[in-house]
This record gives sequence, structure tokens and C-alpha cells, in this order.
Amino acid sequence: MKIENIKTFGELKNSGYKTKGIKEELRQNLLSNIKNGKSSFEGIHGYEHTVIPELERAILSKHNINFLGLRGQAKTRLARLMVNLLDEWMPIVEGSEINDDPFNPISRYAKELIKEKGDSTPISWVAREERFFEKLATPDVTVADLIGDVDPIKAANLKLSYADDRVIHFGMIPRANRSIFVINELPDLQARIQVALFNILQEGDIQIRGFKLRLPLDMQFVFTANPEDYTNRGSIVTPLKDRIGSQILTHYPRTIEVAKTITQQEAKLDERQLGLVHVPELAKDLLEQISFEARDNEYIDSRSGISARLSISAFENLLSAAERRALKTGEDKTLLRFSDFLGIIPAITGKIELVYEGEQEGSAVVAQELISDAVKTLFPKFFPKIEKLEKVDENNPYNDLVEWFFAESGFELLDDLSEKEYKERLDSIPPLNQLIDKYQSDISKEDSYFLKEFVLWGLVEYKKLNKYRSTAGMQFKDLYGSYISGL
Repeated sequence: MKIENIKTFGELKNSGYKTKGIKEELRQNLLSNIKNGKSSFEGIHGYEHTVIPELERAILSKHNINFLGLRGQAKTRLARLMVNLLDEWMPIVEGSEINDDPFNPISRYAKELIKEKGDSTPISWVAREERFFEKLATPDVTVADLIGDVDPIKAANLKLSYADDRVIHFGMIPRANRSIFVINELPDLQARIQVALFNILQEGDIQIRGFKLRLPLDMQFVFTANPEDYTNRGSIVTPLKDRIGSQILTHYPRTIEVAKTITQQEAKLDERQLGLVHVPELAKDLLEQISFEARDNEYIDSRSGISARLSISAFENLLSAAERRALKTGEDKTLLRFSDFLGIIPAITGKIELVYEGEQEGSAVVAQELISDAVKTLFPKFFPKIEKLEKVDENNPYNDLVEWFFAESGFELLDDLSEKEYKERLDSIPPLNQLIDKYQSDISKEDSYFLKEFVLWGLVEYKKLNKYRSTAGMQFKDLYGSYISGL
């Protein structure tokens, strides 16, 4: 007989089922995964040698856990993945509001039912997915929401006195008995509400409107907090912090490769987009570098963090910009272009918190600066570095290209060029083709066009060329020619 087909307490005892606390349950299943070399936290990248080992040690130690880190660092995702370490099914006394364990009932309802029916007590089963509860801490959260309150309607319907503990309506925490309970942004919870959690974490007592109930709840608490909250909105009160066994510091991806993996996994893309738009690896690197630049930018408040959602949203915008252009030109395939990166500015501006100086510049200007900074950072990884000071007689690999722009008096790439026209325009610059052949000869033909635009933008950032944005596209000119024409 499948265990979930057991219907009475007597059948459950005869099956040999052994009850255990949730923390022991998590511990045993984690030990089994570690022994079998199975990952317990699939889909989490960049934490293999930092956060995940600390989390596993906390679970093995049966600790309540606090994830401390900036926004977009997968804190809640980690908590949700802990559900996979629970047993597939959990038996409860049928009809229990607080998931009473038939072997160890704690509510008045379950105790009286088992006393009355004994081995005939009906049993129901709860799937592991239903054993996860989550609450966002906001200033309007009350003790009644979390712990419970007296329910006058229940008292009236059951004709009970307010002195009878059956008039209590349990809050979210008692109803999450034998489950994982997550409180997000814990410092936002008012201090008096945090105080109400003390005894639940340590002694298992709850107090509701004068009722002092001994409810040894079996809970795995997981809290999340942002370091910024400690100064801007509140703090975790010391006695509560003392009762949290492990505080685990999360972090952002430390390499572009890890960041790319996360973005590719999380971006919600249409299958048609994936088939329509060819995205070079350089473009993916550049997209992630923008987030890295944002975390160090002087105009951006680093304390609020730059979420991984910035790259994810920007990648979705990037492909949509290319898709829109392809639809307008009536083409079935398109290469991602540098001009498409202007389409990610709305994704950036919505994800950054500016300091005062940044507000003066404007979020759109700061976003464009991040794109430029990313180009400047990546350029030396693909082509010879451009020094600020160069000798006049030095053989510079970019001289021929700069001279071409001087002779041609500029070059324009319109946003809505067809694929054929776009390629012809970039192929029409012989020194640019020679530069690619010399330093990036292994690049595919498809990727070479994005790389050519990358060279032009790089030369602009290193003050070798000028660029101008018009309503129809982008113009590139040499520095001196544009200055003379300006005069």
C-alpha cells in the first residue's frame, strides 16, 4: 500500500511510519543527497563554494536561517528550493487547522479527536509543495496576522465563552506548523511584531489576547534581510537575531560567465525570438558587464544593490528591439546590432537607485554611460589597448581606420537598415575589415558585424572617433574633422 493511501491512525502505526521533526526531516534528506552526490539547489549558480555550503551546514545543524544580502541575490529562491528536501508526503490529523502530527498532537481539536476515536482517527496527507509559507514583512503586518486572534464570529456560531480557547483563530505561523515559513525583509517588521516571534522560536509558547497556549510548533524559519534596511527602515531586534542560528551572506555573481548563465536561465523569451535573432557571445558579455559597471558607478547608490533582474530584463528588451526591427523590415532572420542596446535603457533606468549627483545627470544619461563604460572595459580583451599618451611615430594599429574616417568625412548606420544594407555598410570600411582579420580572425562571419560596431564604439570611448545620435541612427566621425566642420 502506498503510504499516502493510509486513511486511519491505526493503519499509519501498523505501516511502521516513524514521525520526525521538520528540521530532522530536512537534515536526513540533505545527508542522503550529499552521500549520493545529488545537488539540493538546482538552478542556483555562483554559490557553489560560498552560500550553498553554508546553507547546507545550517540545515545539518537544524538552525533557523537568515539570508542577508542585497536585492536580486536569490535569497527567496534558496528558501523555496528547501522544499525539495522535505518528505514527499506528511500525515496530519484530518481537519486539523495546524497540521497536527497524529503521534504528537498539540491542538485541543486533535487531542480530543484522538482520545475519542483512537486508532480510527482519520488521517489526511499533505504534499511537500503545500508545506511552504511566505510572508512579506510590511509595516501593516499585525500580531493577529502572524500569531492569531480571538474570533467573535466563531464564538457566536459555536455558542462559546470568550474564556474558551476554541474561540481562537490561528494566524499564519501556527497554520504553517511542520512547514517552512519564510519572512521576507525581516527588518521591515515592526519591533513589537518581532518580539512576538521570540517564544515561538525558542520555547514554543504563543500568547493571544490573554490566552497563553503551550504550542510547541515544529517550524523551519527562514528570514531574508537587506543590509540597507538596517539603516533606512529598521533593524532586526537583538533578542530575535540571537535566536536565529545561522546568518548567511549572499552576493552577486563574481564572473561574467556565471552572470550569463543566470540570465539565460531566467530570461522569459519567446521561441520565435530565439529563432529570429542571432546573439553573439560578445553581446551577452557586454550586457552582463553593464551590471558590473553599475555596481561601481559613482552616480548609483551601491547600498541598494543592482539586482540580477537588470540583466534579465535588459536581455529581454535587447531581443525585442531586434525582433521589432526585423518585423519592420520584413525579414525572417536578423543579427543583433549595437543600436539594439539603446533599447535596453528602460530596463536599466527602472533597476537603479541614483545618488543626488546621479539625479542631476538623469537616469537615461547614467544608463547610456553604463553602456559606454562596459564597452571601454571589454575593448582591451579583444583588441590592442589604446594608451592615453602615444608617441607620434609609433605604429598604431588604429591609424588607418581613423584616417579612413577623416578622408570619408564620416559614416552613418541607420537603425532600420535591412540586413543586406547593414552588412554592406560595415563591409565598406576596408581598414575595419583588416583590423578584425588581424586580431579576431577566428570569429564567425555572423558575429563579425557586431564586433565591427564594437570597434567603432570602442574607438569613440578611447577618444579616437566621435559619435552622434540622430533620430534615424548613429553617425561616426573622426575627432578633428568634426571639430573643423563645427568651426
